[in-house]
Amino acid sequence: MRQMKVFSRLVPPLAAIAATAAVLAAGAGAALAGIGQPTPWQIGMQTPVTPVMQDIFGFNTFLFWITTAIAVFVLVLLAVIIVRFNARANPVPSRTTHNTLLEVLWTIVPIVILVVIAIPSFRILFTQLDLPKPDLTIKATGKQWLWSYTYPDNGDFEFTSTMLQDKDLKPGQPRLLAVDNEMVVPVNKVVHVLVTGADVIHSFAVPSFGIRIDAIPGRINDTWFKATREGVYYGQCSELCGVDHSFMPIAVRVVSDQEFTKWAAETKQKYAAEDSAPPIALAAVTGAAQR
Repeated sequence: MRQMKVFSRLVPPLAAIAATAAVLAAGAGAALAGIGQPTPWQIGMQTPVTPVMQDIFGFNTFLFWITTAIAVFVLVLLAVIIVRFNARANPVPSRTTHNTLLEVLWTIVPIVILVVIAIPSFRILFTQLDLPKPDLTIKATGKQWLWSYTYPDNGDFEFTSTMLQDKDLKPGQPRLLAVDNEMVVPVNKVVHVLVTGADVIHSFAVPSFGIRIDAIPGRINDTWFKATREGVYYGQCSELCGVDHSFMPIAVRVVSDQEFTKWAAETKQKYAAEDSAPPIALAAVTGAAQR
């Protein structure tokens, strides 16, 4: 009778934990309403828009259920121990010190779990590092505290991308993430990103793409993505690069092939015109800005 009372007291907490896990699992999808940027009360990852991020998202769900199963098993085991092996139920404690089968199981089972986790993990790592034939190459350079983007395949033009101030934000643009000049790429194309740093170590990261790679001065790292959905996707520098580290966002606009071709032609012409401006005119503009 006492054992039943103790067990009945344990049932509500266990049920509450199980219900909470179910709500988290069910609510994770609902919290992913925002695409390309964080969502208020978000629980899980951002909505994936690349094949690599879809694999990461599925792997994360897989790990969630493994950890949930382990946690439930441990809780049930603790409940059984509390009920069956408390001082009242066992006035004379057992003196058992070894159990060969139990020791073999608690050695083999964790190894099996790690192998099951390692197989898809290694496959995702290989996919991230195995660059397919690129359709477009972009060089991203991290600077204190902004990004510059170079398009060598489209005329080798370059521009900087700086966070917008609150007074310059347009309706729908997220604060601390929107920029003046977005990186623009075509949809359903393999984009090869060369990443480096101009001063200190930065990190190029876009959660919806499943990419994150350090930008190291004097070294070129590379990554790739293939966005399957048009829209604007935001990221940030993910290294502690200095006082304005948290004001160094990344904005990638994914557009159709036609829109990208038009944008590339216009942007190339724009920066070519700026580069060809006479030095006197540039000096005059600089002097006016300082006054």
